[in-house]
Amino acid sequence: MPPGVLPDAKLLLSTRALRAFGDGFVSLLLPYYLTLLGYSVLEIGAIITATLLGSGLMTLGVGFIAHRFRQRKLLEAASILMITTGVAFVLTTDFWPLLVIAAVGTINPSSGDVSVFLPLEHSLLVRTVRAEHRTALFARYSLAAALVGALGAQAAALPGLAQHWFALDARHAIQLMFLLYGALGVLSLCIYRRLSPQIEPQDAPPATPLGKSKRIVYTLAAIFSLDSFAGGFAVQSLLALWLFDRFELSLVTTATIFFWTGILSAFSQLAAARLASRIGLINTMVFTHLPSSVFLILVPLMPNLPLALLFLMLRSALSQMDVPVRTSYVMSVVTPGERAAAASVTAVPRSLASAVSPMVAGWLLTLSPFGWPLVICGSLKIVYDLLLLTMFRRVRPPEESN
Repeated sequence: MPPGVLPDAKLLLSTRALRAFGDGFVSLLLPYYLTLLGYSVLEIGAIITATLLGSGLMTLGVGFIAHRFRQRKLLEAASILMITTGVAFVLTTDFWPLLVIAAVGTINPSSGDVSVFLPLEHSLLVRTVRAEHRTALFARYSLAAALVGALGAQAAALPGLAQHWFALDARHAIQLMFLLYGALGVLSLCIYRRLSPQIEPQDAPPATPLGKSKRIVYTLAAIFSLDSFAGGFAVQSLLALWLFDRFELSLVTTATIFFWTGILSAFSQLAAARLASRIGLINTMVFTHLPSSVFLILVPLMPNLPLALLFLMLRSALSQMDVPVRTSYVMSVVTPGERAAAASVTAVPRSLASAVSPMVAGWLLTLSPFGWPLVICGSLKIVYDLLLLTMFRRVRPPEESN
């Protein structure tokens, strides 16, 4: 941990890791489970869309009311929702109830965090560290998530082992994993209750969630929405579904692949903080993200699985380096009282703008196994990188202005 970090930071890193573990196996098991239930690719895309749309709306709402409430209590309420989501996915298998649960619950079909927890944890985490170590702390926050998320992806192979060891059918074996997801919510709830009151904002709450930073926050949100819309074409659940169909991979093999992509993403995020200290936050975001988008475009162009996996791994080694840097940048260009709302407004596009694209991607996959969603995703992300560099290279955080 960076020097001078408060103990509460470790608790927040722990809860982020727990969610990442759950997201890791759920994002892979969700499309496989829905396929077992007999749903089409288009219906699976609709459920994935519902998870992103619901998470986005809820995150936006929480971001705008967080300045009025104790944020620790809001995190505890979100943990209870996580518990309920895991149990609800076991209790029903009908399409419309599943669609509703996906929309109001915390199921995450991507490898990143797009949940209501995000703006609350970010606004508290930044209060545990000095400004000069902020990016390093967020890098460790993302590292913990990526490492444990990789283990979660590997844990997606557990239903296959349960079928062999305990003679369970695939459906019931996967339902046990949804119960495990709910149990992770219980652990998160216990950890949030240990947070100290000192990390809550001590100043009087602002009259409005966003004040003088409104313009820059909304501009960043608009640009991030393009990146999010692009990312929706290649969320982990759909990428897994494409691998299932294109190369006829088993669930165990796919889980192993995403374990290693997660490991590569994890360790690259440690390098992000050092790189940002040398070339700046915006440059780090853009110049690591650009080549990863090119690698993604090349994945479906490869004639065989080994080459496709090579470029998928190369993409994973760079694609998440911008995550801690982006969070640190947003937290640095707004006032302390605006941080929860800023985190929400800039994070919500990761759910809302990406909510439409999974359904479109599912439709494209019904037309062709080529992987057009990956090409579209990479191309749009390149446009996002160039816009971000053009519009914000001169807007520097305080520590880079000295």
